[in-house]
Amino acid sequence: MKANELRQSSLDELQARLMDLLREQFNLRMQQGTGQLSKPSQMKAVRRDIARIKTVMAEMAGKQA
Repeated sequence: MKANELRQSSLDELQARLMDLLREQFNLRMQQGTGQLSKPSQMKAVRRDIARIKTVMAEMAGKQA
């Protein structure tokens, strides 16, 4: 997921995608805790996607204000 793609999404779409990623992050943490996580690099990717979405949302909020 790239920031340019996210900037073309609406705020509602970004919030929905953020909620999905937060759920996925929770599930990955649970898998990690039980020793079932097969791809540890997936945690890093999800964390960065969450940060990317939050950054784009902050940019949108700054433009509206």
